[in-house]
Amino acid sequence: MGLAGILACLGLPALAADPKPDASIKNKSVEANVYLDDKVKADAALAADCLAEGKKWIDKNAAEAATSRKEDPQSFKDGGWSFERRYAVHSVVDGRYVSIRRDDDMDNRGAHPNSDVNTILWDTTEKKRTSIRPFFTETADDGPTMKAMLQAVITSLNAEKKERDAGETASAEWYKDLKPTLLKIGAVTLTPSTEAGKSSGLTFHYPPYAVGPYAEGQYVAFVPWQTLKPYLTPQGTKIFGGAQPKADAD
Repeated sequence: MGLAGILACLGLPALAADPKPDASIKNKSVEANVYLDDKVKADAALAADCLAEGKKWIDKNAAEAATSRKEDPQSFKDGGWSFERRYAVHSVVDGRYVSIRRDDDMDNRGAHPNSDVNTILWDTTEKKRTSIRPFFTETADDGPTMKAMLQAVITSLNAEKKERDAGETASAEWYKDLKPTLLKIGAVTLTPSTEAGKSSGLTFHYPPYAVGPYAEGQYVAFVPWQTLKPYLTPQGTKIFGGAQPKADAD
């Protein structure tokens, strides 16, 4: 009798099967997998876009691992490098804008494994990636919108660090790489809202080392839409509203 049958006889729930990767590679040098969550897969164009990107990421890491193994085979005596990337929907706003969080886990046999986080904003109407620019009257580098946004990010990070009892790293030194520009303020998603179809603001995602030491792990910063209200376009005014749900804040 198989495990599923034994569990059934004992009246126990069956164990959930591990999800199959949507793209993968495994050899002596590397094991790498890419996973798309069900909400990503529900949009064929979005799924194809993410999967194409994920496959390129696999190929790049596989090539680097093969080169490293050839140059230093001893470093692979305990096994190859391992990588995992997951694409997951964070929010859907106005039935059009899908925020995806992209999480990477990486182990190349260094001092410790590492992780990274990035984001994608997908326009289901245009069937392509977009940005938050259309929601604001201006997003010039060092302009008023980006300066207000960055200040709100730092305020949120400081509050989170205080909550974690990590106030000693709530400093300009750890925030020096954050700049009032869209490319250097952090990976952003539209935050879910208590009001259906709306976004309650912007959530910024930071991997280890970005705004604190490795031991502190990842951080997120939430900027409520009310803080950015003076800078919204009519399109921005349309999509923002409500408050951040407690489940998202947690």
